[in-house]
Amino acid sequence: MREQTGGADQRRQIALVVYPGFKTLEATGPLSVFGYATEHLAAAGRPGGYDVVIAAPGAGPVPSDTLMSLEATVALRDLGAPDTVLIAGAARIEEALAREAALVAWCRDRGPDVPRCAALCTGSFFLAEAGLLDGMRAATHWKYAERLRLRYPRVEVDADAIFLQAGRFWTSAGVTAAIDLTLAFVEQDHGRDIALAVARDMVMYLKRPGGQSQFSTLLTGQMAGQGSAPSSMKEVLAWMGARLDQPLTLDGIARAHGMSTRSLSRAFAAEIGASPMATLESLRCDTAKALLLDTGLPMKTVAFRAGFRTDEQMRKAFRRRFALSPRDYRARFATSGT
Repeated sequence: MREQTGGADQRRQIALVVYPGFKTLEATGPLSVFGYATEHLAAAGRPGGYDVVIAAPGAGPVPSDTLMSLEATVALRDLGAPDTVLIAGAARIEEALAREAALVAWCRDRGPDVPRCAALCTGSFFLAEAGLLDGMRAATHWKYAERLRLRYPRVEVDADAIFLQAGRFWTSAGVTAAIDLTLAFVEQDHGRDIALAVARDMVMYLKRPGGQSQFSTLLTGQMAGQGSAPSSMKEVLAWMGARLDQPLTLDGIARAHGMSTRSLSRAFAAEIGASPMATLESLRCDTAKALLLDTGLPMKTVAFRAGFRTDEQMRKAFRRRFALSPRDYRARFATSGT
């Protein structure tokens, strides 16, 4: 069942492991990625693609955390030797761990033999319970990071990563990060062009603007003011984001929203946790990161499109925020196709 040689010439065998209460999108997202990738390879006249099976502790319908169920066509005990295994997460992960002892045992016994074994979101708890992540860095949903850290102190939990690789084991952050990780698999297997085509089909970034952070500046702003009072800064952030290529000033932003600079600064500090101008720089860095990862544009063009006056200004902002130059950031996180 496992691919022997020849890389992308052979169809890769994928097993998606689910169990009662699994998170729906963590299963359907990767299924869509593999399906689109196979279609694009066929359309391009290229060999290869993906054959996916749904596996579970027992064959048959498996209910998710929503109204949807997936049909497991193979029981774990009968699963052959797939090239890649993906284990979905669950919201009530501690209950799932206690209930699915057979899955933990499978991870312990068979996980080390799988060439590429991925735990999606809280699926990382299964690998950790099996002892497979001891001494390794691992990602999970940010809400569960502290639980993972406390329960498995030998695992180095990175609450800020979208996904991580530790040898043959991969772990990802919450829910939609499963799609990011699966796109990385497609890129690894068949190249950037196929992965990018799939990302475009799904109307998402091949690598999201936040890079290794689960939250971009704009998303953090969208979360502001979710208490009893509505947030005025969400609108300001959106307004700023639509005008990154303009020479925005603190006074100009405040005036455009009928506020004093002092009131604007206080509101940003309370809702965003940063000053308006620091937030503007973060928005520009987010845009620059997306351009660095998903295009081959020269540095000056990236800087201009992101709203920096010069590429030197962009370089200083990156150094200050990420301890990397834009060029180093592209070299570290982009792929050879960029």
